[in-house]
Amino acid sequence: MDVYEDTPVGTIIGAVTAQDLDASSSPVRYSIDWKSDLDSYFDIDPVEGTISTNELLDRESIAQHNISIVATKLNSPVLTSRVAVTVQVLDINEFPPELATSYETFVCENAKVGQVIQFFSAKDQDLPSAGQQFSFRSPKDDIKNKNFTIRDFGNNTAGIVTKRIGFRRRLQEIYHLPVVIDDNGYPPKSSTGTLTIRVCGCESDGSLLTCSAEAIFLPVGLSTGALIAILLCIIILLVIVVLYVGLRKQKKKETLMSSKEDIRDNVIHYDDEGGGEEDTHAFDMGTLRNPKVVKENLFRRDVKPESKRAGPRPAVSQDSADIRDFINQRLKEHDVDNSAPPYDSLATYAYEGDGSVAESLSSIESVAIDPEQDYDYLSDWGPRFKTLAGIFGEQSETQSDSMAKDNTQ
Repeated sequence: MDVYEDTPVGTIIGAVTAQDLDASSSPVRYSIDWKSDLDSYFDIDPVEGTISTNELLDRESIAQHNISIVATKLNSPVLTSRVAVTVQVLDINEFPPELATSYETFVCENAKVGQVIQFFSAKDQDLPSAGQQFSFRSPKDDIKNKNFTIRDFGNNTAGIVTKRIGFRRRLQEIYHLPVVIDDNGYPPKSSTGTLTIRVCGCESDGSLLTCSAEAIFLPVGLSTGALIAILLCIIILLVIVVLYVGLRKQKKKETLMSSKEDIRDNVIHYDDEGGGEEDTHAFDMGTLRNPKVVKENLFRRDVKPESKRAGPRPAVSQDSADIRDFINQRLKEHDVDNSAPPYDSLATYAYEGDGSVAESLSSIESVAIDPEQDYDYLSDWGPRFKTLAGIFGEQSETQSDSMAKDNTQ
């Protein structure tokens, strides 16, 4: 019996029959010897004797099954008969065909029309390999291909045939040609492969010269050595430029250090400029001397203050009038003096009023030679003035001695 692999469970693949030769003609019952079918791949109808599959069969695992069928008389079970049944598992076409190998195909630039440039074949993983038949054709959407076509020779081989004359590497260097492969298995399978065709330079007799990228530059007159030399020069120039730019950046960072990169301690940068010599209102030194100064009372010294006093002036005494006349006279002299400092400078005038009881305190009007004074009264002031009385007492004695010597002379 023959059965295809992967046949559905319960499919009848054949039947056996037995006959009782006795006059009673007893009915017969059928069974499978369990020793011959340990995995229970098959089942049999005990009355009809039909054999069916009980499990999915796999040709790659077991290609042939040998089972034993037992026939038994119903009225005499000790009387039996046996028969051997061989079940062949047939291969199902599970794998599609494919190209036998990866072909390296080329076409010459001086190829002619109808020239076969490549023979190829196919293979299939299904068994058996003997008896397999393959067919080759171009896809339906590739019928308008004006460069190449597929020719089937009918012996599991085919060839690539040119459809025009002349190919140019400068226009197109590589062509891709699809090919459809069909087999004769059950059920039939097909696949589409791709053949890569490279345009190459050939001799007049069709022998290959070269297909490398170097051939593209041959008409220009550049060899492989020249191309390598040019590439090395370009690389060297790029390295020099990169090094030069890097050194310049490093040198610039070393000579010109910005404030953010300055890592020295206790260095503070101030970008504030004052108003100069005349900007006296921006900061008043008097604030540092008196922390309780009131800002509302600050006046700009470069602006003449306005008098805020209202009402009649108080009566001027004789002494204050004398002082006012003196100051006014000095102001007039100061205003007409071109060598005088600016008006915001401080001018100090020494003046003593007239009629003082203590007389003049100025050193200019003092007597050139101090008169002899008696400091003996300091001794009467107590022990606190003892040291002072001793100092001035010695000075007075010294002055007396010097005057006595002068008189003697």
